[in-house]
Amino acid sequence: MQQHRRPMRGPWKRALVSAGIAGLLLGTAACGGGGSDSNGDAEAGAVSDVGEAGDPVEGGEITVGLEAETNSWLPNEGTFNQPGTNVAYAIYDPLMHRTADGSVEPYLAESMEPNAELSEWTLKLRPDVQFHDGTPLNAQALKTIFDEYLTAPDSRLAASLAQVTSLDVVDDLTVVYRLTAPNSAFPDELVTAAGWPFSPTAAAAAGEDAGANPVGTGPFTFVSWQRDSNLVVEKNENYWQEGLPHLDKITFRPIPDEDTRLSSLQTADIDVMQSLRQSTVVRARELDGVSNYEHLGSNSGGMTMNTSRPPFDDVRVRQAMAHAMDQNALIEVLGGAGVTPPQTQFFSPDSPYYSEKLEESYPKFDVERAQELYDDYINDPERSDGKSVGEPISFTFQCPPDPSLNELSQLYQAFFNALGAEVELQQTEQAAWIQDMLARDYEAGCTRVGADRDPYIVFSQAFQENPLNMTAFQSPEIDEQLEILKTTTDIDARKAAVEAIGEVLNENVPNTFSAGTLTVMATRDAVKNLDGWVFPDGAEGNGANNAQIMWGHVWVTD
Repeated sequence: MQQHRRPMRGPWKRALVSAGIAGLLLGTAACGGGGSDSNGDAEAGAVSDVGEAGDPVEGGEITVGLEAETNSWLPNEGTFNQPGTNVAYAIYDPLMHRTADGSVEPYLAESMEPNAELSEWTLKLRPDVQFHDGTPLNAQALKTIFDEYLTAPDSRLAASLAQVTSLDVVDDLTVVYRLTAPNSAFPDELVTAAGWPFSPTAAAAAGEDAGANPVGTGPFTFVSWQRDSNLVVEKNENYWQEGLPHLDKITFRPIPDEDTRLSSLQTADIDVMQSLRQSTVVRARELDGVSNYEHLGSNSGGMTMNTSRPPFDDVRVRQAMAHAMDQNALIEVLGGAGVTPPQTQFFSPDSPYYSEKLEESYPKFDVERAQELYDDYINDPERSDGKSVGEPISFTFQCPPDPSLNELSQLYQAFFNALGAEVELQQTEQAAWIQDMLARDYEAGCTRVGADRDPYIVFSQAFQENPLNMTAFQSPEIDEQLEILKTTTDIDARKAAVEAIGEVLNENVPNTFSAGTLTVMATRDAVKNLDGWVFPDGAEGNGANNAQIMWGHVWVTD
């Protein structure tokens, strides 16, 4: 399969690329094969074991097994983690997307340019694009979406878009995002839900049911949704990209149980299986007639602690938890021994933002130090949980009910019990667990942290006042470094800021790490081109990274 890449154009694009603006670990596998054999150790980037894609084939349908359901398909309402984003990329087009070399480029947009101060961003839309309901995608549609939905008080995106004072219409296809301050990372916001245009006409007509009736510009149109069962889309016959999509129909099925999802692929009950569980990724490699599109980036498994609740509001407890954990044992339980390396920071070794200094300062497995910190807290007459001196701390540890995660939870429990803590384990379905974390209605639990995104976005969402700040941890020192990250494209200054933030996090430990998350989209061999998508002008896309697929470019050969 021939892939195309065009040179970057414009001074701001060169600056963003030189700064490693997305902090990504991309490296898409070539069409003829991946970066390792099917049993090789994973390295950061794409690690796919796939055959030749061949020429596109038109027609056919596939069923995709996803790890979880999503609460709503309206961009301002939905919690779009990996499963939800997969469905979204069938129904919606992102205004911006990531290329194979890590830059953020226009996709549905035709261009995006800043002013000299990086405080205003002018976006021009492609002409003659229509929503699925036949209404035009134009500047006024973007403004209505922004004003009435994305920045509404109850919008999940309101906090991340608070930096935008207004979206102003210039002409029929051009808008300007006016920011409160310079932000070199702003184009990255439009890769995700804030940059997925949906029909404001259809949303207004559907009212409270808009989240169950999505209408975008994407390669497939919404047909039906039976919550917790399936969501069906069909080919958009009026799609703005000529020759796409190739498939006639896709059915997305949430299958939370890893064993069931894997066996469903093995028996051809589904054609594609998504997983972010290391043990499942490894087992998928053993299936006959299956291609594996794997990726290992900056996302990591770990433990998140709610620093707004006792006892995790005390740094001694958080440090004790971190020192009590044996990372290698956690990785072994997850099935990633020899497959995924331990992680010590938000960016992995292939990222320009990785720091050897942070590798050294991350709390090491040290039972004696853990016990010393734990005892110091429980013997403090002013301990935050209000218990008497010497009483053990107690808390609930939550995790989704996957067999490997059940074993993982028991290991965490054993680590903390060894200190004297009383730990109750609670299984919580993934969608509910996400809601608990967003509401900060939890104490501690297993989660994933980090993302292949610009470090300003990663850290501002995670550690400033933001709905995605699930730990509730904030710091003036982090705020100071975030100001540097958003006002410069100088790579050395940005790396120093990321390292300074990492030092604050290693000292305060709002979350811990286990290992990098190796993701996979495992498919029947007949399903092709999950990693071969390109931009409308031919630039190479970022493949099947993070188990998220541009479904308009996929085809099936039988």
